[in-house]
Formats: sequence, C-alpha cells, structure tokens
Amino acid sequence: MNIQRVSFGHPDAVELNDRVQLEYAARFGKEEGDITPLDPAMFEPPQGLFLIVYDERGVPVATGGWRGQEEDGHGYADGDAEIKRMYVVPEARGRGLSRLVLAALEDDARGAGRSRMVLETGIKLPEAISLYTSSGYRPCAKFGPYRFDELSRCYAKPLAAAAGESAPGVTTGRQAASV
Repeated sequence: MNIQRVSFGHPDAVELNDRVQLEYAARFGKEEGDITPLDPAMFEPPQGLFLIVYDERGVPVATGGWRGQEEDGHGYADGDAEIKRMYVVPEARGRGLSRLVLAALEDDARGAGRSRMVLETGIKLPEAISLYTSSGYRPCAKFGPYRFDELSRCYAKPLAAAAGESAPGVTTGRQAASV
C-alpha cells in the first residue's frame, strides 16, 4: 500500500468522494450525501492535508483528510483539526487502511501545531464509530453543519505531542509514506 498526499481536487480524490457520498446517501436514506461545504484549499498544508491510499496495482482504495478549524460559533475550538472524508472502498475493507490513514492524519495535524482532532459521523455508520472510539476518540459537544441533527455524533481526541509516537509503517511529519 502507498499513501500519497494529494489535492482534494485530484481526480482520484473526486472519484472516491463521489463513492463515499453515494454510501452516505444510501445509509441515511437521503438523496444527497454530506452537505458540509468543502473546498480543495481547505486541505492544503499547513492548514490541512488530504491523503489517498493506493493498492499494489495503483488503484485508489482509501482516503482521509483534515482541515484546520478555529472557534467560529459553530462549535469548533481554536486549534481543531477536523477529519473529513475518511473512506475505504468496500473491496479493501478489513485490511487496517482506515487506521493507517487516521494515524497519518493525526501525526500530520500534530506536526502542524493542531491541538485536537475532531470529527462528525452518524449513528448509521457504526464501523466509523467503532474505529474512532477504539482509537481514543471520545464523544464531545456537537459542532458544524450537523450539530442539531439527531443522527449525528461528534468525537474528539487531544493531540498532545508524545516523544517517539508514530503509527507503524507511516512516516511522521508532513510527508506521505509507503506502507
């Protein structure tokens, strides 16, 4: 597996984003997926990052990104790094890719000086909730466009700098890695 930093506007990112939107719509029984407004500039370093995992054949199989947030009256706090578009294609699930992406995002956000990772997910995505809670995320006050939605759940994890902390097989800092 190869993790690459790309623009949120990269064709592979657009393709996988379209796929996750279809899954959101199907799981939540809606015509549209996630209505959160996103712009590729939100994921540009040093204020964010977007990653794609490519398999051995060079096929994109997973994504994830973070974007910097500050206190804005929508529930965010200064220093937040918000996780967006975590997704693994169905045929590549169960291989630990989401954990690799999550660890790389956390390391990068920590390196960028962010103090807390936050995310919003939904109760109809139990696999996501399990991933995040087993990775140290805890429920927090709701934020963002879904803060009043009864199907929404928000989680947070402090990003305290820890000496020697890194994910196995993932380069720490602000660079992509082969895994």
